Amino acid sequence: MQTMKAALVAAIGVVALICGLRPSPAEENSRLALIVSIDGAIGPASASYVKEALAKASERRAEVVLLRMNTPGGLNSSMREIIADVLASPIPVVGYVAPSGAHAASAGTYILYATHIAAMAPGTNIGAATPVQIGGPLGGAPDKGGKDKKDGDQQSEPKDQSKDQLKDPMTAKATNDAVAFIRSLAELRGRNAEWAEKAVREAATLSANGALAAHAIDLVARDQAELLRQLDGREVEVAGGKTQRLVTKDAVVEAIDPGRISRFLAVITDPNVAFILLMVGIYGVIFEFISPGAVAPGVVGAICLLIGLYALNLLPVNYAGLALMLVGLVLLTVEAFNPTVVIGLGGIVAFVLGALMLFRGEAPGYQLSWWVIGTTAAVFVGFVLVVLGSLRRAAKAPERVGAQAMRGLPAEVLDWSGSEGHVFAHGERWQARGAETFKPGERVEVANVIDLTLLIRRASARTGEGGPS
Repeated sequence: MQTMKAALVAAIGVVALICGLRPSPAEENSRLALIVSIDGAIGPASASYVKEALAKASERRAEVVLLRMNTPGGLNSSMREIIADVLASPIPVVGYVAPSGAHAASAGTYILYATHIAAMAPGTNIGAATPVQIGGPLGGAPDKGGKDKKDGDQQSEPKDQSKDQLKDPMTAKATNDAVAFIRSLAELRGRNAEWAEKAVREAATLSANGALAAHAIDLVARDQAELLRQLDGREVEVAGGKTQRLVTKDAVVEAIDPGRISRFLAVITDPNVAFILLMVGIYGVIFEFISPGAVAPGVVGAICLLIGLYALNLLPVNYAGLALMLVGLVLLTVEAFNPTVVIGLGGIVAFVLGALMLFRGEAPGYQLSWWVIGTTAAVFVGFVLVVLGSLRRAAKAPERVGAQAMRGLPAEVLDWSGSEGHVFAHGERWQARGAETFKPGERVEVANVIDLTLLIRRASARTGEGGPS
């Protein structure tokens, strides 16, 4: 009997264990679709956010990742980081330009082409993927394209493009590299490579229906629910050459919010914030040197300066512009202690020009605001004027230390004998001498100081002499 009871208990335990390990019907049928949203310019924060989201999707074995985009473009380096993560993702990534009215321009077009499935909502557009360079026109775009079209010469535009590219080798190099990159993505995903090249060379754009007709995207969906229904049953090839069939019907949708690091990067990599941090850091260090021991300006300045430099390291900085800014700050500091006007004007010009040149390229969302530059320059000029005014007032003010500071001060006679005695002046008891005889309690004034002895006189004597001697 005992053996039978033990066998029965063991059997019940095994059955319970098997039932516990077996997933419930709800778990078997549940599919997870994670949403990652890029809203705004693409930069280091966006790249960090997408990397974290794809890693989380892999850990949770999500069925699909919906990369929802509404972006004017952004930095080339951050775009390539995102594309590299998408191509290496074991989880299918669906690019979705939404909501209606959104666009995926410039860098957003490249990312959409890199996703396993590209989708758009009605009323959206993609394209304008031409790399923009400082000091030149759009790569490959003819300067006289309007004139050529007006003359009706259909073959002149490509000819002008080649001429422009030969005139500007750097633009041609950047454009050809971008064309090769987007064509490789188009060939990888089986999309329209010819239109992709046109989007780079001629900044061409397409609406949602136009992109679907041109086979630049795979589908058009009004909303997220319709997108998941259309994705159900499609087959995609993920990293490693593995083919995966999507099961997105009745999938559980969950949005992934940016992590703390991504949110921090989003704040400090804003060019205006990075610029302000840099200026606050420089001001703090200058104040600490002017008033050693204040501590707070030095600590705050050092922290802001380091964070600002870290942010500049993540952004496309023009070091010539940074050098001009520093030269301008040095000149304005010199002007504060050695007024010449010319040095101050040179410092203002150097600072403003350096601020305008600080960031290379013209990526959308990564330009300095004129308001920030003007306000910062005005604050620093005001600081210089305040320092100059303080120095001038200090130079014209009477001496406040030593014998000269004691002249003319009132004093009270404590005791007197002959021509010597003691007086109370400036909160202290002094030995005093005088040519006259004084009584204790009489009010006098200091005429001069010899060693540690005060020469005193009656207060009325000052009027007759026209001032202290």
